[in-house]
Amino acid sequence: MRLTKKTHACIRLEKDGLTLVIDPGTFSEQDAAVGADVILVTHEHPDHFDEDRLRAAMEVNPGARIWTLRSVAEKISAAFPGRVHTVGHGDTFTAAGFDVQVHGELHAVIHPDIPRITNVGYLVDGSVFHPGDALTVPGHPVETLLLPVQAPWSKISEVIDYVREVKPRRAIDVHDALLTDLARPIYDRQIGELGGTDHGRLTPGETTDL
Repeated sequence: MRLTKKTHACIRLEKDGLTLVIDPGTFSEQDAAVGADVILVTHEHPDHFDEDRLRAAMEVNPGARIWTLRSVAEKISAAFPGRVHTVGHGDTFTAAGFDVQVHGELHAVIHPDIPRITNVGYLVDGSVFHPGDALTVPGHPVETLLLPVQAPWSKISEVIDYVREVKPRRAIDVHDALLTDLARPIYDRQIGELGGTDHGRLTPGETTDL
């Protein structure tokens, strides 16, 4: 597979001429999902889910389909009849040649006074795991962990321990739009030295072959 990093939490995976996109939210490029055959959304927060970006992709490709949890599906299924599929923890499905497992149920705690919403992560082809806004351990070997490196709900010690627990072959940063250039070397050094795996980041638009 080829992975392309988009801004913030969004990534594109390409295989055999088909494309899967995860979390094209408001921080991502306007055309982040355009050209996708499969779109996965982890939860309803706008930096992961934006109806305008989904609509653009669905209009360009009438064969495109969305898989997401119920709280998001309820917001968009009327706009795309028969093209939005609801999934939850433990589900598996195949879409456009990609095998997907669904892991997780709840968003990470932002603050005890803020109710937790649902959140799912996606393990694609038994290899690439995007946890959304949670530090979900999928319970399966992971080659490439898409690591939510910075968020209002996390601190760097938790991020490092998460990498240690998942034990991926490599970790690539996502959820990084709020991380300033001043902070990036600190995160790179500490996660790289303490995470126990190959750690890297891509600039938006940059690709790597997995």
